[in-house]
Amino acid sequence: MLFEWVYDQAQPQLIRDYLRELGLPRSFVTHLKQAPGLIRLNQEAVTVRARIHSGDILQLDAPSETGHDTVIPSYEAIDIIYEDRDVLVVNKPADLVSIPSRLNPASSMANRVKGYYIQQGYDDQVIHIVTRLDRDTTGLMLIAKHRLAHALLDRQIQAKQIEKIYWAISSRVGWPDHGLINQPIARHDHSIITRQVHESGQAALTEYWVEDRFKDSSLLKLQLHTGRTHQIRVHLTYEGGPLVGDDLYGGPLIEPLNRQALHCGQLNFSQPFSQERIQLSIPLAQDMAQWCHLRK
Repeated sequence: MLFEWVYDQAQPQLIRDYLRELGLPRSFVTHLKQAPGLIRLNQEAVTVRARIHSGDILQLDAPSETGHDTVIPSYEAIDIIYEDRDVLVVNKPADLVSIPSRLNPASSMANRVKGYYIQQGYDDQVIHIVTRLDRDTTGLMLIAKHRLAHALLDRQIQAKQIEKIYWAISSRVGWPDHGLINQPIARHDHSIITRQVHESGQAALTEYWVEDRFKDSSLLKLQLHTGRTHQIRVHLTYEGGPLVGDDLYGGPLIEPLNRQALHCGQLNFSQPFSQERIQLSIPLAQDMAQWCHLRK
């Protein structure tokens, strides 16, 4: 795959230093150094020691990633919300893990994406999941289609430039219209799965807005300002309003919700090469929408 940048800085510099600024994976840059012809400056083959000037066009010929991925392909359908050369965004259903595990080696979103890549005949078939969701959380997942996109999207995550907005149904009624939950989250003393608010934990900040109120629950919109495991589930439980359907944290199991009522409905990020701002949104998952409708 061929990637191209137009150098727009006033001061010239070595291509080696510019590649470092771009945040490209070190292993990829090492491969470029060792294989002649993969770096071109204004259509001419060069090495990383060449100097790049304003207006120059730098091209990198990235090798395909085909031989090092052990993800088993699944040909279950996927709901594609957005796709371009570099990224894929899918709508993950409930009861589906994000990545394979020993217990689920062939039934994850990554397996389904691998099957899709094979069907499309893509050269790059390694799955790079950028934003994961819990098994029973629905909604938007961001996937990089190759390692360069993954590295650049990771930089956006570190800079907090990727925004994920969630909708949740809390079993608490009396939420203030808007608030911040600023409580550290740690592993639970007696479980490797559950988390808890505890002073020994990592800083965690969740912002919420009340979208609707029902007689026995509330629909909240939430934004994570940190990315801790189970953050929304733990914070809402700490505030006395665990998610409806979240039996792991004490939420009530009431039909039609038999899973935690959490949905990633909005995702904002910058296209890793063009820097175009991509803003995506999808409606509530059907079971959550039905819950809200029945309580009107």
